[in-house]
Amino acid sequence: MQQKLFDTVKLFGSKSQHALVIGDVMLDRYLIGSVGRISPEAPVPIVLLKQQNERAGGAANVAANLAQLGIKTHIIGCVGNDSEAKILLGLLGEIDVDTSGMCTSGSRPTIAKTRILSGHQQMMRLDQESSAPFDSAENTQLLSAIQAQLALKPAIVILSDYAKGLLSSEICQTVIKQCKTQHIPVLVDPKGRDYSKYRGATALTPNKKETAEACDTTTNDPDLISKASKLKNDLNLQFLAITRSEEGISLIDSDTHHLPATAKQVFDVSGAGDTVVATLAAGLMSGLTPLESLQIANIAAAVVVGKVGTVPISQQELLEALTVQQGSEQAHKICDLAQLMQKVEAWKISKQKIVFTNGCFDLLHAGHVTYLEAAKKRGDKLILGLNTDRSVRKLKGPTRPVVHENDRARVLAALESVDAVILFDEDTPIYLINAIKPDVIAKGSDYTADQVVGGKEVQSWGGEIALIDLVEGRSTSNIIKKMNA
Repeated sequence: MQQKLFDTVKLFGSKSQHALVIGDVMLDRYLIGSVGRISPEAPVPIVLLKQQNERAGGAANVAANLAQLGIKTHIIGCVGNDSEAKILLGLLGEIDVDTSGMCTSGSRPTIAKTRILSGHQQMMRLDQESSAPFDSAENTQLLSAIQAQLALKPAIVILSDYAKGLLSSEICQTVIKQCKTQHIPVLVDPKGRDYSKYRGATALTPNKKETAEACDTTTNDPDLISKASKLKNDLNLQFLAITRSEEGISLIDSDTHHLPATAKQVFDVSGAGDTVVATLAAGLMSGLTPLESLQIANIAAAVVVGKVGTVPISQQELLEALTVQQGSEQAHKICDLAQLMQKVEAWKISKQKIVFTNGCFDLLHAGHVTYLEAAKKRGDKLILGLNTDRSVRKLKGPTRPVVHENDRARVLAALESVDAVILFDEDTPIYLINAIKPDVIAKGSDYTADQVVGGKEVQSWGGEIALIDLVEGRSTSNIIKKMNA
C-alpha cells in the first residue's frame, strides 16, 4: 500500500487538470524575536525583532499546499485595496496559483493575522479584518467569479471556510449544486455550528472540536463518532473526515476507520487542517480512495505541525515522509504472538479475510514472491509464519539457512503482499494456526490437502485450504547449487 501511495504522490500534477479553492484568504505575518527584559513603560515583555515572515493563510494556504504538491491550482477569495493584498497575491503568484478569480473590495481590508513570537512561543496576535457581511455588490462579484471558474471545469473544488463571511449559505449552495450537475467533487473545511449550508457536498473535514459543536455535544462524548455518522447522513455527504490532533484522523463513510497520528514533534498546529484538506483533494484527483488519500493527508499533517507557523507541505517533503513511514511500517509487520493477536483481532472486527502460510523463505527469489502474491489474493490479510534458524537447520541440514532469521523476516516484511511476519521455533506452525484461526491456509501445490499442517483445523471452523501453483525451476536449493558450481 505504501508503495502505491508513494507512486501516486510522485505523479501529482502529471494529469491535465486543476483544483479550485474558494474561501477566506488571509495573510499570515510572523514577527519573531527574543525577550531579554520587561518594558519600563508597562509590565510587558520587550521583543527584540530579528525576523519577519509573511505567508499565505486561510484558503490561500490551502491553495499553497496544492501548488507545492504539484497540483495546478486556481483560487477565488476577496482582498482589500491595500498593501497586504499585494503581498498575498505576490506570494500566490510566486508558486503559480492562478489568482484571476480573486475579487477586490473597496470597503474591507485584506484579512491579516500578525503573530509576535519569542522563539517558538507565540506571545500575541493582532488581527485585521472586517466583521461586516458581504454586500450585494461583493456577492455579485463573487458569483460572477465562481461561474467563470466553474466553466473551466476543475477536477475538484475546495470550500475553505474561516467564518469571515465569504462562504455564505447562498455561495456554498450555489457552488455545491452547480458542481453536482457537473459531477465535480466538493470538499469543505467547515466552521461554525450550523453545517446545513454545506448540505450535499462530497465531504467535510472538521476537527474534533468543530465536529462536537456541529453535533451539539462535547469532545469527550463517547458517542461522538456515532453522532458524527448521523450528521454525515443528514447532510447527504459521501464521507466525513474528522481531524483529531494527537489522536489522528477518523474517516466515516459506509464504515469507520481510525488513522493514528504519526507526528514525532509538534511545534505549531496552525494550518494543519489546510494541509489535510489539500492533500485529501490531491489524492482524490489522482484516483485514490478517500481512505488512501487520508493516509497521505495524515502523514502530510505530521510534517507541517513540526514547523513553526503556517507552512505548506511540498511534494518532495511528502515523498520523503512516505519513505520513512514505509520503512517504519515494514518493520512493524514483524510481530511476536501478542502483537500479532492484536492485529488479528482488529482485522476480524473489520471482517477482513485472513490467510496464513508458512515456510523457511531462505534466499528470497521470484518463486517466493509470486507464491506470496497469489496467497494474498485468497483473502485480505496475509500472515507469514517463518521458521527460525534452528527449525530450518532441523529441516534442511546444518548448512542452512544461508540468511539469518531476522534478515529473512525484514526482507519479507518489505513485500506489499505480506501483512505480518512471525517467527516460530516449533517443528510445525500448528500452535500459531490454532491461535490465529485463519480463514484460509495456503501451501504450495506440491502438497496435497491432507498433507497441509493445520488444514483439518482450519476446515473445522469453516475455513479453507488453498494450494498455490509454484513457479517451475525456482528454488533456494537451485540458487545454492549455482553459487557452488
